[in-house]
Amino acid sequence: MLVLGIESSCDETGVALYDSRARRLLAHGLHSQVAMHEAYGGVVPELASRDHIQRTLPLLEEVLQRAQCDKAALDVIAYTQGPGLAGALLVGTGIAHGIAYALGRPLIGIHHLEGHLLSPLLSDDPPPFPFVALLVSGGHTQLMRVDGVGRYRLLGETLDDAAGEAFDKTAKLLGLPYPGGPALARLAESGDAGALTLPRPMLHSGTLDFSFSGLKTAVLTAVQKRGHAGLDDQARADIAAAFQEAIVEVLVAKSLAALQHTGLDRLVVAGGVGANQRLRSALGAALAKRRQRCYFPELEWCTDNGAMIALAGALRLESGIERATTHYGFSIRPRWDLESLGGPESVHESVDARRS
Repeated sequence: MLVLGIESSCDETGVALYDSRARRLLAHGLHSQVAMHEAYGGVVPELASRDHIQRTLPLLEEVLQRAQCDKAALDVIAYTQGPGLAGALLVGTGIAHGIAYALGRPLIGIHHLEGHLLSPLLSDDPPPFPFVALLVSGGHTQLMRVDGVGRYRLLGETLDDAAGEAFDKTAKLLGLPYPGGPALARLAESGDAGALTLPRPMLHSGTLDFSFSGLKTAVLTAVQKRGHAGLDDQARADIAAAFQEAIVEVLVAKSLAALQHTGLDRLVVAGGVGANQRLRSALGAALAKRRQRCYFPELEWCTDNGAMIALAGALRLESGIERATTHYGFSIRPRWDLESLGGPESVHESVDARRS
């Protein structure tokens, strides 16, 4: 089964072709809008939507050419139905339905975060089920128990700002360019994390939930205390390092607590913040001490991409959870809870990590 995946939820256009029989990715292409949005300091939804219109079909042709595959050979079209920017989702969804209608092929709508959650399965060394997943993507920070495709149980989530949002907002406070997260991580390399003390929100809350808005506010206070004159390059680097260390410490501690609570020994990290090298090294070291395993997707699968959408579509169809449809009327879901995909089993557990 050849599955075409189309991703357009935010500021990256992704197209990929996945062969479920051979269990391998045949080709993929990605266009990032970072350069376009940089001038505005963040994603402009209207510009993002227009760029998806221009990029998707040429990218599709490139991917098919690389895979040496004709459109007629496609079996299923998978597309990101949500969550994401409404206009951007409409572009990808509309194009997917147009292609499917023209070819007489069925479609399957995919949850963007499920794509991230399953993206480590694209690796040459994929994690076996079950595992705990730390999903840190854009506006989402969640801990999930994953027992199989579509079998997700929410263990904890952010109550306000997600880790990625906190990175971006803190980067803006420090005068860093968009995208803020990677820029802050680079600046932190030359900083001293011990130069100032920042809070670790909800570190000892006894739950697996997160909160990062207070950490961002603490950075704002530190910046204001120093004033413009006192915020030299080293001071900015120190604040960046201290902020990153606070985020990492909380994510590591909660991840370890989730493993203890579930009794599992495998952690999967997915989403854009999963590319952060400090987080990778800290989690890898912490789990190695416990003789547990941490799985990271390759860096190219941390960002939004069509490969994860094609894979998720193939796995949902293979598992029998869902059937592709030839109903070509469509809708999008800009807001969509991941745990709703698994039915009654996928509920938010009330976790007391202190008793785990």
